[in-house]
Amino acid sequence: MSLESRLIKREMTKFKLQPVPPFRLDLTAWVLRRVPSNKMDQWDGQTYSRVLVVDGKPVEASLVQKGTLEAPYITVTLTGPGAVIGNKPEVERILTKMLGLDIDLSGFYKLAHSDARLSALADRFSGFKPPRFASVFEALVNGIACQQISLIVGITLLNRLSEAYGLAVGKHHAFPRPEDLADASVKALRGLGLSERKAENILAISSSVVEGQLDLDALEQMDNDRVVSTLCSIRGVGRWTSEYVALRGLGRLDIYPADDVGSQNKFQRWLGMSKRPDYQEVHQVIDKWSPYRGLIYFHLLLDSLEQQGLLSLPYSDN
Repeated sequence: MSLESRLIKREMTKFKLQPVPPFRLDLTAWVLRRVPSNKMDQWDGQTYSRVLVVDGKPVEASLVQKGTLEAPYITVTLTGPGAVIGNKPEVERILTKMLGLDIDLSGFYKLAHSDARLSALADRFSGFKPPRFASVFEALVNGIACQQISLIVGITLLNRLSEAYGLAVGKHHAFPRPEDLADASVKALRGLGLSERKAENILAISSSVVEGQLDLDALEQMDNDRVVSTLCSIRGVGRWTSEYVALRGLGRLDIYPADDVGSQNKFQRWLGMSKRPDYQEVHQVIDKWSPYRGLIYFHLLLDSLEQQGLLSLPYSDN
């Protein structure tokens, strides 16, 4: 290989990203992972890695945070068939969106410091950025797969779906795209452990996207109410799933999926409530924290992860 080729290879496989401070990759990655068994979002204590599909080819992005909480930067290493210099801008765009690197949360911290309970929660996890799934489609399939079952079981099903249909770099798989599921059958998805109804709904959505009947990208231009109503018109999607997709897939930070039983339990524990709050009771508390209600959802997840001993607090600079 010539010197010029080696230089080009280095440039296209390694680069840096500059998050808006403060930033913590570990906290943000854990909100993407949710449980240690997640095989799609890998975290080894220092490196976050994820296989993406860019221009039809898989590329594994491995990210390490450097610098300090207030002056952070991220080194990114790309490997796999999609690790070509022409794909670098698209990888940067996806990672910036997924990790919320360009989001300034100073308004949230200002609001949080006006309430002792919220301030204590926000300050413990300073540097967290609200993440998003790589696509609205991924968020939608996540929501459907996790309906009415435990999160651990839901992630297990999603792991299997990715391993069966996602493009791979080595042993790691990308989340399947709609076109990856185009030839899948209900029977095949049932074999992965999905219920018949969930399998039918996921395949129907995949086909609708591939055939151009469902434009999930159009949701980006809609206001929150229209996003939720549009998603609820899709077979198999109710209020919880639509609000989950709005928050996790579209980054609508004012939406709190208050039908989430797990989150209701976390909410009850956080505020010391005598019973688990329902949808309306959650909103009676959080509506005063608009337009950052969705951030409460994420912070309560972090609180739960910390109680499980999965987070390292406080932050230690590299």
